[in-house]
Amino acid sequence: MRTPFWILMGLAACTAQAGAPAAKPASLPASAPSSGSAPKAGALAPEPEPGLEVATFAGGCFWCMEPPFEKLSGVKAVVSGYTGGKEPAPTYKQVGYGRTGHAEAVRVYFDPDFVTYEELLDTFWRSIDPTDAGGQFADRGAHYRTAIFVHDEMQKAAADASKSKLSASKKFEAAIVTPVESVGPFWVAEEYHQDYYKKNPGHYQRYRRGSGRAGFLEKHWGKKSS
Repeated sequence: MRTPFWILMGLAACTAQAGAPAAKPASLPASAPSSGSAPKAGALAPEPEPGLEVATFAGGCFWCMEPPFEKLSGVKAVVSGYTGGKEPAPTYKQVGYGRTGHAEAVRVYFDPDFVTYEELLDTFWRSIDPTDAGGQFADRGAHYRTAIFVHDEMQKAAADASKSKLSASKKFEAAIVTPVESVGPFWVAEEYHQDYYKKNPGHYQRYRRGSGRAGFLEKHWGKKSS
């Protein structure tokens, strides 16, 4: 029996059921950002430990942007949060109203001896629709926009080159519209969003497919897309 359209749309929104958490929140890996404690919601993302670097990407719903990076060897932690706007310490509700200028994003803490920034860029492109300027899949609005937020000139050069390479490949019929921007403050999202795909795997998988993301990525990158 075909699933009714209204049910699919109910699965599409990147909205956690905050009033009824389905699982006990899990902490971030102890080795990740800095002192070993999970960063607090509403706080600025911590600086990386010595030997680690950071990268920041917006790709629509941050639930779907954590798994592809966390699977990479050399990635020590991925933190969901908000960046790209001016409002300090925004909440999920404020960002969702679209008035803060922030986008849902992830900050990736990685060891460059084991994974390169270029590999992170490749993973990013394979996780989004880079031709959509109005959001991602069923999630619409600027807070679901895509962007590569670069931390220095080397990242900018690599991101620009990666974007040009993807455009030249003609992988997509439409133009690549994902911007490369200088990074700003990154505010940590609420705890229930961190590693949402692990805490609520059933809802996450239904959302990922119901939103259209899974089908799009499989079409363009194959069944092994994250």
